[in-house]
Amino acid sequence: MTATADRPFRAAVTGFGMVTAAGLDATATWEALLSGRSTTRRVTELAGMPVDFACKADQFDGDAALGRRIAWRLDRSTQMAMTATAEALEQAGLDPETWDGARVGVVLATALGGMTTWEREYGRLRELGPGAVSPLLIPMAAVNMTAGHVASAYGAKGPNFATATACASSTTALGAARDLLRADLCDVVIAGGTEAAITPLIGASFAKMGALSTRSGDPATASRPFDAARDGFVLGEGASVLVLERPEHARARGARPYAFLSGYGASADAGHSTRPDPEGLGAEAALRAALTDADLAPEDVDHVNAHGTSTPLNDAVESQVTHRVLGDRPAVTSIKGVTGHCLGAAGAHEAVATVLSLHHQVVPPTANVQELDPGLQVDVVTDKPRPLLMASAVSHSFGFGGQNAVVAFTSA
Repeated sequence: MTATADRPFRAAVTGFGMVTAAGLDATATWEALLSGRSTTRRVTELAGMPVDFACKADQFDGDAALGRRIAWRLDRSTQMAMTATAEALEQAGLDPETWDGARVGVVLATALGGMTTWEREYGRLRELGPGAVSPLLIPMAAVNMTAGHVASAYGAKGPNFATATACASSTTALGAARDLLRADLCDVVIAGGTEAAITPLIGASFAKMGALSTRSGDPATASRPFDAARDGFVLGEGASVLVLERPEHARARGARPYAFLSGYGASADAGHSTRPDPEGLGAEAALRAALTDADLAPEDVDHVNAHGTSTPLNDAVESQVTHRVLGDRPAVTSIKGVTGHCLGAAGAHEAVATVLSLHHQVVPPTANVQELDPGLQVDVVTDKPRPLLMASAVSHSFGFGGQNAVVAFTSA
C-alpha cells in the first residue's frame, strides 16, 4: 500500500532503545524524565575547562554492554548506539537471523563522530609520534561507521548511511528512514542518533562561543529550558534508536506499533552559522512542512517536544514559532533539563520521549524551571507529569548552520 493524497504514509514505530545520562535503557530514562531528575554533575573529562559539568552517562560501560572482544574496536558513541539498537530490536521482536537483510536499512546520525577516539589518538600523535596512532582510528571515529558497525552486526544489507545536520542530525535521520520505507526500498529501518563528545576540545569550544551554561555554583539546575534565568545549554551524551517499519510488514508479523511517524519537514535558515533566524522563519517552514506531510492541521497537535536547549535565543524563537503556528493549546516540554543537550543524538532522544508520551498519554515536566519566562506564549509543562489525551505530537530539532527538522507522530 502506498501513500495517497488522502492517506499519508505512516511508518510504524515498533521498538526503541536508549542510553542516556538518566539511564541505560528506555524504561530508566523515561522514569527519570517523568520525575524531572537532573543528571548534570561535574565530570573529570572537563576538569580545568571553563565549564566543568555535563550530563554524562557514567553508568555506561561498553565492555559490560557488548563484551570486551567487540567494544575495544568501537568508539564510545558507537558502543552506545549498538546497545540502544539491541534494546530496540528486542523490543520490536525482530530476529535478524530470520529477516531479509536486503530489505533492512540503517540510518544513524552523529553531529561530530567519534570525538573521544579522535582526541585520544591526536594526543598520542603529539606525545609519542605517528607510530603510536591506532590503525583503527578511522573505522572507529569516521561519521558513517556507527551505521556501518550496526549493519555488520545484524546483517542489514539495505541502504546504510549517516546524517549530520548538527543538533538536528537524528531527526533528519528519522525523516530519511521514513522516506526509505515510503519508497518501498526497505521493510525495516534502524534509525536514530548517537553522540559521545564530552571531551576537553568540544567542551572548551562550546564554552568559548558562549553556548554553555556557566551556572557552576549549582550545576544540577544549569539546564533550565524556558526559565527566565536560562543562560545556556549543558553538554550531554547518549544514543537513541528507533525501529521503523512499513505498516503492512509490522502487521504481517503481528507487531503492535507504539506510534506512527507520520510526517517530516526540513528547511535551512540560510543565515547565521550559530544563531537561529530571529523570526524563526526556517523553523516555521519545517514545522508547517511536517504537518502537511502528516495531513495534520495545527489544531490537531496536542503536544510539542521542544528543542528547548536552555539558551536565551533558541527558547525565545522556538516559543514564538510554536505559538505562531500551533497557538497556545499544545502541552510543551523539553527533556534537556534531564538529559542535557546530546547534539546529534538529541532529536532521537526526543523522538523516543514523544512516542512514549503518546503511548502512555502523559507529558513529562520540563526540569529545573524555577520561574517560567513570562515572555513565552506557550503552555510549558512544569513541576510534574501532565496526563493528557493525545492523538498527535511533534518534535522539533534546530541546529547550527540553520538546520531545521521536525517530525510528527500520531498515536497507535
